[in-house]
Amino acid sequence: MSEKNYGIICLKGGASEDGKNPVELAGYYSDNGADEILVFDYSKTEEDHEASIRVLKQICRVCEVPVKAGGHIERAEDVKKFLYAGCSKVILNYAKQSNIDLTEEVSKRFGKEKIAASVDSSDVVSAPAALAEEYVSELISMDQLKRFTEKLRPLSCNMEWSEFKLGPDGLVPVVVQDYRTDEVLMVAYMNEEAFRQTIQTGKMTYFSRSRQKLWLKGETSGHFQYVKELTVDCDCDTILAKVSQTGAACHTGNHSCFFHEIAKVAYKNTNPLKVFEEVYGVIADRKLHPKEGSYTNYLFDKGIDKILKKIGEESTELVIAAKNPDPEEIKYELADFLYHAMVLMAESGVTWEDITAELANR
Repeated sequence: MSEKNYGIICLKGGASEDGKNPVELAGYYSDNGADEILVFDYSKTEEDHEASIRVLKQICRVCEVPVKAGGHIERAEDVKKFLYAGCSKVILNYAKQSNIDLTEEVSKRFGKEKIAASVDSSDVVSAPAALAEEYVSELISMDQLKRFTEKLRPLSCNMEWSEFKLGPDGLVPVVVQDYRTDEVLMVAYMNEEAFRQTIQTGKMTYFSRSRQKLWLKGETSGHFQYVKELTVDCDCDTILAKVSQTGAACHTGNHSCFFHEIAKVAYKNTNPLKVFEEVYGVIADRKLHPKEGSYTNYLFDKGIDKILKKIGEESTELVIAAKNPDPEEIKYELADFLYHAMVLMAESGVTWEDITAELANR
């Protein structure tokens, strides 16, 4: 019997069968103690199935726990769709002989670690144990699932409060960063009780100096901060918190509290992720808001064939540059290739977050 705490979502034509927003529901499960999200697609038509796949992609983007999905699987290509949507595993329905028959093929093609199977005591079809053992990484017992219940996620803590060097007010300042981008979101303070509650719940809790009371970030706004990492500086007098921020960190509605510019000198931001995101953002904006004379809009207007043709040309030029070899030429041609690849990403609805998540899973 599984001891995992599952968030379960049933889709049909991209809509949740219980009428709730499936993406918001998945995010709630992920943030509030679910160990995994299971998504089952009960679509009858191919059109409805494609709609469910689109929703599944959004679910995988918002969830920070594994997402496993199944349903409407008729051939190996259906398994590939689930994996491409971002699922950690695809669930074959072992109440269907056709899914059992697919097991060996999809396991060899995509890897055993990507294949799970659902079984139920009432199933009329039962797969041979040897088949499941060789080609399936996990059997999910549908009649023994532990359905989602909201639970705390206590953190493993390596430091006692007594080890911190406190300020004269008995508090420790906390610098809060977005764990994805390292953007500084805010600065707050903790006392011992706030620190203990943060460790116990996995949600950032502070001590409000103005109100002289504990402050669970997001308690009234819903903009919780989920702890990803807590570290302390060399003097043990400042905590650095990396968090997953829900909504805005600032009470003004800004993502970060730091938005009033005091002084600035001209400089180039060469942070790779920041540059990729900014260039991608410009390309995506051109798609939504065309600009006359824009080369990017020229590519979008010409369509996917033109974009692919340019990617082919740029990849060939990159290969030629690499054969020379001239580092400066390689740099120039690789930048051209990446730009055109980002146009393809925007045309296809793929983001850098999707790419990095896929790389992290490999």
